[in-house]
Amino acid sequence: MKNISLFLVTLLFLMTSCGNENTPKTEQQIINYQKQVTAINKKIDRLQQKLNRKNRGKMITTGRKVTVNVRKLQPAVFNHYFDASAEVECVHEAYVSPEVNGQIEKIFVKEGEYVKKGQLLAQLNSDIIQDNIRELKTSLELASYTYRKQKSLWEKKIGSELQYLQAKTNYESLQNKLSTLQTQYQRSFIKSPIDGYVDAIGMKVGEMAIPGQRFFHVVNLNPLYVNAQISEAYLPIIHEGDAVEVRFSAFPSIVLKKKVYRIGKVINKQSRTFKLQLKVNNPKRLLKPNLLAIIRIKDYTNPKAIAVPSFIIREDIQGYYLYVVSTENGQKIARKRYVKIGKSFQQKTEVISGLKQGETIITHGYNNVTNGSVLNIRK
Repeated sequence: MKNISLFLVTLLFLMTSCGNENTPKTEQQIINYQKQVTAINKKIDRLQQKLNRKNRGKMITTGRKVTVNVRKLQPAVFNHYFDASAEVECVHEAYVSPEVNGQIEKIFVKEGEYVKKGQLLAQLNSDIIQDNIRELKTSLELASYTYRKQKSLWEKKIGSELQYLQAKTNYESLQNKLSTLQTQYQRSFIKSPIDGYVDAIGMKVGEMAIPGQRFFHVVNLNPLYVNAQISEAYLPIIHEGDAVEVRFSAFPSIVLKKKVYRIGKVINKQSRTFKLQLKVNNPKRLLKPNLLAIIRIKDYTNPKAIAVPSFIIREDIQGYYLYVVSTENGQKIARKRYVKIGKSFQQKTEVISGLKQGETIITHGYNNVTNGSVLNIRK
């Protein structure tokens, strides 16, 4: 068959080198030769199958003993998994910004320092706010006295209602202004909204702080999320609560078995994926945000599978095959057996058909075996 193919290639080269004058005729000749090759291959296949059946019927052996290792087939649980790339993300993370304008007066922490929720991180200059508060408090004392007097007179039906209402309104207005100034003063003290580490400080003492500008980055390293984008094809077989395995390339010794914490509710239009999220504990703080991870997810299981080592399965023109041990005339003989295979995982392959429970397969020495080899089975 290889000679026929070589002949066709040579013929095609010669015809092409002669020019393009007879191109349609040449193309038709090539098609005719291809049809002949296909017909010849089919005849070879039929003859090979006939020869194999004849040899099995006559129990033909090579007469040459080959030492092999064997294994008896027993049904067992076969699981198939696939791996998905993932990244680590903080559950609690905060970019802290000033809530009011002001010059930075003091910074109380350093990068890498652990802080508690509510701990003071920095202070803005608040001299103007404090001056306004003192001035407003003085005005409020007078307004309070005036309001109490007008209220007392009004209760005795002395004076006008208008004077009473003006005094009340002025007093309440100054109270609201004082409350606003006190809130602004409190906001000049920048505090941590979460427990965590100060990972970055983006400003320095003396600079002007502006609301919305990132000042501190605080991260909490325990617990963490592990997020992966999974193809929508797996949506029917993955559910919240399913057990998965997560590994980290930077820490090969860390293998965590976790349950799916959350599955995204939306399919990404561009990538046709959905979000799968795990929640993991990180007590030693070894794992960091954005660390790469691999999530291993089970997508198939067969509780009574016939599985064989993947390396013993070979392939020829008729399909996949391996060698089984047959007892013939008191001898152990190798017989070629064609099989239909399923999924493969970790050097094991599920055999869907072609093998039965209790049969014996050759696991080592199969490279030296041919159909009909007499076997010397190593104990």
